[in-house]
Amino acid sequence: MILHRRHLLGAGILALSAGRIRAQQEQTITVEDLDRVAQEPILRVEELTAPLEITALDLLRNGQEFLVRVRTRDGAEGMAVPNSMHLIHTYPIFVNRVAPFFLGKDARMLEDLLWEVSRHSSNYKYQGLALWVCVAAAEFAILDLLGKCTGKSIGDLLGGARRRDIAVYQASGNRGNTPEQEVDHLKQLVAESGAKAVKFRLGGRFRRDDADSLPGRTEALIPLVREAFGPDMTLYADSNSSYSVAKAIEIGRLMEAYDYAFYEEPCRFDHLEDTKTVADSLTIPVAGGEQESSEYRFRWMIANRGVDIVQPDLHYYGGFIRSMRVARMAHAAGMGCTPHMSGSGLGFLDAAHFVSCIPNPEPFTEYKGDPSIPVTSDTSSLSSENGVIRVPSGPGFGVTIDEQFVRQATLVTSG
Repeated sequence: MILHRRHLLGAGILALSAGRIRAQQEQTITVEDLDRVAQEPILRVEELTAPLEITALDLLRNGQEFLVRVRTRDGAEGMAVPNSMHLIHTYPIFVNRVAPFFLGKDARMLEDLLWEVSRHSSNYKYQGLALWVCVAAAEFAILDLLGKCTGKSIGDLLGGARRRDIAVYQASGNRGNTPEQEVDHLKQLVAESGAKAVKFRLGGRFRRDDADSLPGRTEALIPLVREAFGPDMTLYADSNSSYSVAKAIEIGRLMEAYDYAFYEEPCRFDHLEDTKTVADSLTIPVAGGEQESSEYRFRWMIANRGVDIVQPDLHYYGGFIRSMRVARMAHAAGMGCTPHMSGSGLGFLDAAHFVSCIPNPEPFTEYKGDPSIPVTSDTSSLSSENGVIRVPSGPGFGVTIDEQFVRQATLVTSG
């Protein structure tokens, strides 16, 4: 069981401050413990006894959407949908620096290759979204290949699927509309998906002056959403690096008063100590990590309880395997993990597959509407039904991308 501070406070230890509770939790795990957890093998492909030499790793484009197709010498193939929203800007890194590295490599060695690709031609100098979105694009396709070669789903490849039905929260991308308009929008999202949880945006986004997107919007919106949805709806809110420490604590206390379930990225995402100060001061769980690209900084967040819930983005952080290491470290520290969902491609499917196999998911997983690529599954409707999405159980991602859409896609080159 994952014990957040608010759960502990409700368990009869109100006399303890949030800071004292956190201090006790921090003593339960060491950096050495986390390193051991992170280094444990993840990928399960023992049944593949012969090498799977990669002979092609192609980037295809159809309009604004991309596909990645991997092929092996013996004719096996995998295909995946990357983060088109960012790859449209970073694709030369994929074509010139990432894809060439994987050619001639054994796909079974993917776990080790994710380290070596960062060293290849000093790719680590591109550390961050620019590199890891491209590495994730390659990893997704290779995982699909391995799934098809073994008959395993993504979850079974990554240690074993634990669950197939994933309860979702509906996330709003709005900021700057009035509180009343946002409530109406959230109601529409809930009506469409049946979700039992929602998340909306606070603050002015990546500010230095604590200014709101509209004067007073946040302070009005927090109670208004609770009033609109009642006590049984789970509510999350994301400030996207909006606040100084003092303002973040002020907003967090308002969220506590209205029983919100987590508070995402209250301070600048790279101000780890500031975020820890906020988390130490509040009882509401603080979530963060969507912008993170470093395993060591995630380790710091976990070892020092800089957040309560880790949020790796499967694309921004470089794929499923790296994100699984984060989830396992967090689990060892008694912390939850919920993937940040990139708003592109099949992000909802990626998040669902990840949650299917991690040991410590939060009660609800992010969901943002319909896919932008024509895709079907024999084992899932790929839709939220009464607030739940079923994870495909077929090999790899368990989906079929429309053949005509693939045929119409063209090969992307560095030119």
